[in-house]
Amino acid sequence: MLKIILYPLSWIYGFVVYIRNSLYDYKFLKSTEFEIPVISIGNITVGGTGKTPHTEYLVELLKKHVQVATLSRGYKRKTKGFRLVETTSKAREVGDEPLQIKKKFPEVTVAVDEKRVRGINQLLKDETNSPDAVLLDDAFQHRKVSPGINILLIDYNRPIDKDELLPVGRLRERKYQRRRANVIIYTKCPDEITPITRRIIMKDVNLRPYQSLYFTTMVYGNPLPVFDEPAVEVNEIRQSVILLSGIANPALWQSYMAGRYAVIDELIFGDHHHFTAKDLKTIEARFIRYQELNPVIVTTEKDAMRLRDEESIPGFIRSRMYYIPLKIKFLDHEGKSFDKTIVGYVKDNRSNRKLHKRTNKRKG
Repeated sequence: MLKIILYPLSWIYGFVVYIRNSLYDYKFLKSTEFEIPVISIGNITVGGTGKTPHTEYLVELLKKHVQVATLSRGYKRKTKGFRLVETTSKAREVGDEPLQIKKKFPEVTVAVDEKRVRGINQLLKDETNSPDAVLLDDAFQHRKVSPGINILLIDYNRPIDKDELLPVGRLRERKYQRRRANVIIYTKCPDEITPITRRIIMKDVNLRPYQSLYFTTMVYGNPLPVFDEPAVEVNEIRQSVILLSGIANPALWQSYMAGRYAVIDELIFGDHHHFTAKDLKTIEARFIRYQELNPVIVTTEKDAMRLRDEESIPGFIRSRMYYIPLKIKFLDHEGKSFDKTIVGYVKDNRSNRKLHKRTNKRKG
């Protein structure tokens, strides 16, 4: 019954998205191209495809070769306009994902701006620290910028062929819009994918000549303290753990934790949830309930950024709060091919930019 009610809204939403994309496709609306390499990382579904760890992979890759910057809108931040992210910034000011990237790569320029064209122009104004390449986080639908490489992420566990448009399903736009991607990555894959599964996916994706397909899996690290307080040792299997998360799709993380720790309780909030005073009281009460089991609270890396804003968390709980760092890994050694594509594009276009600058300088 609910779907019957929502389908008309889904059709209206789909029609609006179709008109918008058509206006860009036929050049009625302008997409801005920049003289520096711009790489977009995004998805077609709402949340939970692993954009941030894939962005971090690209930062790690490119910072060895060029001066790279990341730009996102800073989802659910309490500020507006262009802001540079500092390691001392608050998640409420800049968003949890940009802050996570900055803390992991303090030497890299990280910025937020809900208007991406303005944001890139602001980055380029800084002549002493101007980037050679910009990574646009969560920008597949942001068509005001025309990226040189468009990377589309699809959750292996939630194929878009079996999903529907918002609000009935979780699709932001229809699946055929994946034709705009240069690179398609199936994320959150198991450690191994059988050849027949690969063939089925490749058939479903129907790759075009200009597209390439990759598969990645999530790699979880050892627990790290959320705060600077002295922390207790965390032992796998024997350790009693209370899970705390506010991410779009925590199922994979929950499954990982359940296989390695004695999970005694879970506190699950919505994506990018900013913790209220009531939430913090609930967390404290839940911890006290299980205190005789000597538990620790384990959260995700993204949630840790927001929890650090909360100074009212009692010290005895702060010292027992951990997060699980996350990285991605390409399957079947495909990372070398991906790396070569990305680095080659950036170096080639960076060289073109420098040549353009020298030519203009001579003319002046």
